[in-house]
Amino acid sequence: MSGQRIQQIALVTGANRGIGLEVVSQLAHRGIRVILGARDLRKGELAAQPLIEAGLAILPRQLDVTDQQSIERLASEVADTFGCLNILVNNAAILYDTWQQTSTADLALVHEALETNTFGAWRMCQTFLPLLRKSRAGRIVNVSSEAGSLAHMGAGTPAYSISKAALNALTRQLAAELAGTGILVNAICPGWVATDMGGAGGRPIAEGAAGIVWAATLPDDGPTGSFFRDGRALSW
Repeated sequence: MSGQRIQQIALVTGANRGIGLEVVSQLAHRGIRVILGARDLRKGELAAQPLIEAGLAILPRQLDVTDQQSIERLASEVADTFGCLNILVNNAAILYDTWQQTSTADLALVHEALETNTFGAWRMCQTFLPLLRKSRAGRIVNVSSEAGSLAHMGAGTPAYSISKAALNALTRQLAAELAGTGILVNAICPGWVATDMGGAGGRPIAEGAAGIVWAATLPDDGPTGSFFRDGRALSW
């Protein structure tokens, strides 16, 4: 309709709690229609209910980023319903393995972390990229961590840190490949946030989520292929 702004469509993975749920809320409060992806649909529906009752445009959907069929089912629904995707936030992550050391790490656990934290985001990007290309200007936000920064990496949390370092590499490669397409790809560290994974003592969830929302709503001339926390660049 002439003069009417078309509502943007965003998809957030791992979004039934913590940072993911807060990102959903903040995006929805900006007038964006948000698909809340959750491995357990019932948990996603329960998380979304109070936000929907508050009048926000949120659609809870089943999504397991380690299951290609689950991803493709949702991509097909988004294509049929909306025809495009404007924002993809790869938030789903597991295994902050503080109890492990690299020299003795259980490689099965490392593999499990990589499946969700790295390959999950990679699957999502590959599957939803055609829909992002159909938007006027797509945004991909990979929720990473400074634990994955090679410049600052030390010992500890090997599964988590290495999976996030690989996610950062994916961010750089994909951003370079998509340069000039209007799709911006960035990695965001939300900082130490008081979530189920981060534990008590961290910063408020809303503060950690704000940097992710900033990257998801960058202007067309915004940065791409970069690593940020709170809008400030971090070392890879």
